[in-house]
Amino acid sequence: MKTRKLLGSMLAAMLCTTMAQAQQSSLTQLWTSESTLPIPESVLYSPTDKVLYVSLIDGKPWDKDGQGGIAKVGLDGKVISNTWVTGLHAPKGMGIVGNQLYVADMDEVVVIDRKSGKVTQRIAIEGGQHLNDVSANKKGEVYVSDMQTGKIHLIKDGKASTYYETSANPNGVLSVNDGLLMAIGGKLLKLDAKKNVTTLAEGMDASTDGIEEIRPGEYLVSCWSGVVYHVKSDGSKHTLLDTRQDKTNSADIGYDPVKKIVYVPTFMKNNVTAYQLK
Repeated sequence: MKTRKLLGSMLAAMLCTTMAQAQQSSLTQLWTSESTLPIPESVLYSPTDKVLYVSLIDGKPWDKDGQGGIAKVGLDGKVISNTWVTGLHAPKGMGIVGNQLYVADMDEVVVIDRKSGKVTQRIAIEGGQHLNDVSANKKGEVYVSDMQTGKIHLIKDGKASTYYETSANPNGVLSVNDGLLMAIGGKLLKLDAKKNVTTLAEGMDASTDGIEEIRPGEYLVSCWSGVVYHVKSDGSKHTLLDTRQDKTNSADIGYDPVKKIVYVPTFMKNNVTAYQLK
């Protein structure tokens, strides 16, 4: 009798494992753009414009050299313009509020009119050094991380202030309905309205970069070294993409939540690759 129960438990455990594996998500490559995008760091999908905005460092990652810019890439992977906006320094994360595109550019946030491509405002970040990711929410609030100073800044009504400060080096940020997510050194953290911090997942590659929400409580987390994870609500994680052996980076990803397409900027490979999330 005990043997039957033991066998039954083992079979049930094996079935649960098999079902869990079968339900794991995966990525299938759709296209890769031409390699005419000099050091793409971040991709932002715009459902309104039906286009991808791609930040181009086009130089050293932390140099104020005026070589950076923003490209526009079609949803079919064709490069519309790799000089849509020029004269930036080392642009990285981006966010959209109304008709304005907010771009982290070293020590300031550059605001660009999406219709004309003209810079309409430059918002200085006091003490800003290595501004990295940007996340805008429905209230028009814009969060910006600074990897060097460990600060998260908040831009509201055109004015910047320090929202949160940590001794770590925050990279990716994502504003969600009930808080702010931060990618820091292989961890995905959540900051609630009272600025209490909770660890949602850990043990990822230390170069955690971009964050995108699949559904409430589930996220995609990219790592600059070439890894993309699916993080579930229970804190478990599953590797969707690993291109480290090919020395292909996966920097700050973009995501189309309707068609479930992930857009990966490959940094030194100078292109963007699209993947279908299944």
